[in-house]
Amino acid sequence: MTPESASTEAEKICALAPVIPVLVVKDPAIAQPLAKALVAGGLPALEVTLRTPAALEVIAEMAKVEGGVVGAGTLLSPKDVTDAIAAGAQFGVSPGATDMLLEACEAAELPLLPGAATSTEVMRLLERGYRVQKFFPAEANGGVPALKAIGAPLPHVRFCPTGGVTPANAPSYLGLSNTLCVGGSWVAPQALIDVGDWEAITDLARTAAAL
Repeated sequence: MTPESASTEAEKICALAPVIPVLVVKDPAIAQPLAKALVAGGLPALEVTLRTPAALEVIAEMAKVEGGVVGAGTLLSPKDVTDAIAAGAQFGVSPGATDMLLEACEAAELPLLPGAATSTEVMRLLERGYRVQKFFPAEANGGVPALKAIGAPLPHVRFCPTGGVTPANAPSYLGLSNTLCVGGSWVAPQALIDVGDWEAITDLARTAAAL
């Protein structure tokens, strides 16, 4: 997979909904009901971060949910890429980008949303062919004003800002011409997951899908 084709696929995934839920799930048993709740609310693209021992099993369970498009977040190494694909991930997301990681995703034909935080990082990815990127960590790197400023000299790069994005600031990000969607964890708060209130999560997803 070329970087150009990876970006085309990433753009399609970002176009599915204005918000990609960023999920840290510890228990595979709740993977399917959580995914079903989010998909029912209109958020089909799901990023399961590889931050828990259960993450790969969670991806495998969520991949069974009809209508869902499940990706693996926090990809750091070629092994992460291999494991994510084996679990059923349809796309990958990384906090940054190294040549080794990019090469692994390209070789494995896994569409990647690579992370960038500065104009130089954005330019390096664009030089390789990645015109769809993750702006991370968004708020810590200057938020909406920073992303808008990056877009001035680099208008052909599109982003999924993630990190510190909330229901309050998401509309400002989505209002930028270089933002395709945003990544956010607020649609699946741990408190609701703990009590299994899937209906409430569907309501949050529905509100997010309308942004």
